[in-house]
Amino acid sequence: MILLDTDVLIDVALDRRPHADLAAELLDRVEHGAEAAFIAWHSVANFYYLVAPALGGADARDFIVDLTRFAAVAATGTAGIRNAAALPIADFEDAMQVAAAQACGARHIVTRNIRDYNRSPVRAISPREALDELF
Repeated sequence: MILLDTDVLIDVALDRRPHADLAAELLDRVEHGAEAAFIAWHSVANFYYLVAPALGGADARDFIVDLTRFAAVAATGTAGIRNAAALPIADFEDAMQVAAAQACGARHIVTRNIRDYNRSPVRAISPREALDELF
């Protein structure tokens, strides 16, 4: 099981080069059942906020709905926020990603920002590493 960080989703939606191809391949593999994947609840809002101005609100929502056909939203709540606040991670949004990963039992957080997770109890790997190691 993996948790997809928001940056991977944005890379695909906005075709951000040079990262989009690896991120798209990763999502394609997940969609076809190669690995169970989750996203954090707050990633949906962050994704929409960052992508809607470029794609338009309807297309951003369509991306989210399509994504949730094959990636589940990690169930988190009050305990998850408290857990995130207690983690030794400077960026609270990253700590929330870790808490979501822990809540769903993810073995890895797939992100381009590996160094932001250097103190995470859940191992962070790049999309390239995910493709090489998991698929």
